[in-house]
Amino acid sequence: MKIAKLSDILGIINKIAPPGLAESWDNSGLQLGDPTAAVSRIMVALDATPAVVESALASSCHLLVTHHPLIFKPQKSISTATPQGRLIHAAIKGGLAIISIHTSYDIASGGLNDLLARRLGVGGCVPLRPSPSPELVKLVAFVPKEHLERVRTALFPHAENLGAYRDCSFAATGEGTFTPLDDATPFIGTVGSLERVPERRLELLVCRSGLGRAVKALVAAHPYEEPAFDVYPLLNEGEKLGLGRVGRLERPVSLADFAARVGERLPAPGLRYVGDPAAMVEKVALCSGSGASLLRDAVRSGADCLLTGDVKYHDARDAEDLGIALIDAGHFSSEHIMVADVGERLQSMLTESGYPDCEVLPCRVEYDPFRYCQAQ
Repeated sequence: MKIAKLSDILGIINKIAPPGLAESWDNSGLQLGDPTAAVSRIMVALDATPAVVESALASSCHLLVTHHPLIFKPQKSISTATPQGRLIHAAIKGGLAIISIHTSYDIASGGLNDLLARRLGVGGCVPLRPSPSPELVKLVAFVPKEHLERVRTALFPHAENLGAYRDCSFAATGEGTFTPLDDATPFIGTVGSLERVPERRLELLVCRSGLGRAVKALVAAHPYEEPAFDVYPLLNEGEKLGLGRVGRLERPVSLADFAARVGERLPAPGLRYVGDPAAMVEKVALCSGSGASLLRDAVRSGADCLLTGDVKYHDARDAEDLGIALIDAGHFSSEHIMVADVGERLQSMLTESGYPDCEVLPCRVEYDPFRYCQAQ
C-alpha cells in the first residue's frame, strides 16, 4: 500500500486548481507543512478559522484544504499574541498542513464558478472576464518502454487539459541509440559500445509558464543520466479561462423567481437583489465570492443579471444606472458549495492515484458569520 506524502496530495490538488491560474495578488498553494510528511486524513473547508483547525486536529487530520488562504499578506512576525499567530502555531504544533486553492479554483475549468453555474441551472458558460490565453508548448520525451508509466504519471500534473479531459498524452514506439563516453555512468549499456534500446516517444501539452516544473519532474522520474527531450513552440491557444462565468438559463424566468431559486439551491438565507422583480432573466453572469467589480463586464456580455456576493450600496446604484439586475447571495453562500465538490473530487483522484486509504472529510463546523432577522 502506497502512503501519500503532502507533496503527492499537492500535485493532485494542482490538477483541480492549477496554481498558474491564480491572480497575481493571490496566495494560493501550500500555506503550512512539510512536503515529505505522510498524509492519511484530509479535511476540506472554506476558511481556516480556529474552529475549523480545532475540528481538523480533533479528527486526526494531517492536512486541511481551504478555499481562502490562511496567509494572504507577507508576515513580519508570527506571534501567539495575535489570532492568526495562535492559529499558525496550533496547526504546526498539531502537525496540520494547510493548502489553499482560492482564485486558482475560481478560474479553473470545472472549478467554483462552473460549480455555481451548474447548481443554478446556468448552461453554455464562458468566462465573464477572460484571462490572456496561456502559451502552450509540446514536451516530447524519449523513455525506455518499461519506464513509460512512471514518467508519464510524473508528468500528468503538469499536462494541460483538452477541454473536459485531463491526463492527456500520446506515446509511440521507436528505437533510441547512444554510445556512452568515458565519463558517463549509463543506466543501460557499456562505455564505448553503441546501444540500441526500445523506447517510447511520449508527448504532452504543457503551459510554457510551467515548463520548468515539468522538465524537473521529467528528469526526476526518468531512469537515464541524461534524458533526451524536445520542446516545441505551438500556435495552439490554451483553454479560454478567466474570472466569473456567463451563460443562459434553459428558459427565461422572472428576476423574483430566479432570486428565489438562488436562495433555495445554495442556500442563501440573506439574499437580496436589485431590479424589477417582474423583469425576465435569461442570460446570467455570475462570480462566486466578491465579484461586484465585474458589473460592467456583465453589462458588456449582454447579461440580464449578475449574481455575486459582498455587494455595496453604490454597486447597487451602479446596477440601476446600467440597467442590469444584481443579486447578492452572500460571500459564504456562493462559495461554501466548494467543500463537497473538492472533497468528492479529491477522494476520487486519490483512489485513482493509488491512495484509496487516504480519507477526505468535509468540515462540519463552518457557518456564515452573518446572522439575519426578519423585518417586523
